[in-house]
Amino acid sequence: MKKRVKNLSIAVASIVALALIFSFSIDLKEIQLKTYEPNQNTKVAYFASGCFWCVEAIFESVNGVEEAVSGYAGGNTLNPTYAKIGTGKTGHAETVAVYYNPEKVSFETLVTVFFGSHDPTTVNGQHPDYGTQYRSIAFYETAKEKEIITNAIDKLNREIYDNKIVTQITKLKKFYKAEDYHQDFERRNPNQGYVKAVSVPRLNRFKNKFPALLKKESH
Repeated sequence: MKKRVKNLSIAVASIVALALIFSFSIDLKEIQLKTYEPNQNTKVAYFASGCFWCVEAIFESVNGVEEAVSGYAGGNTLNPTYAKIGTGKTGHAETVAVYYNPEKVSFETLVTVFFGSHDPTTVNGQHPDYGTQYRSIAFYETAKEKEIITNAIDKLNREIYDNKIVTQITKLKKFYKAEDYHQDFERRNPNQGYVKAVSVPRLNRFKNKFPALLKKESH
């Protein structure tokens, strides 16, 4: 009898495992079917300000932003993964690549969104996530972008933060796209615990602060 119960338990566990694998594979397939092709006028900006699920959702709500992609940047480790950067030893931070139409939104406005949607005085983290992988970084690729970021920090330090901003101004070396299951995570998983407790409230705080910058169809 015990042997039958044991065998039945193993069978049930196997079925459950297969069901989970099957459902996960379907989810990945759906994600991979979603494609985005930037046009010749599209530009890209890169920002790190805590969990990229939150940051991606915030930038995707901004008018003129065509796409936001979660990934890793700022370190020297080749081909980083979510598991690797979680150790805090790769030098990379969770970063979002923001694809935008410069005729609808400027890099300067995106910098305003960046600083207006997180606490740039927090060292290595944004509550409740802490570690070097969650540090605040504004990346630049041109001298003009660096100038815009620097001017924004100078102004905010004078007027609001009393010279306490710890945001790094870093030249982008390489951006690594994160695993598929991270892309559009907040939108695809509205009932996930972290999303409900952290991502959505952070997104809503941003929306309430900058209503004029939002897309009409913003979720």
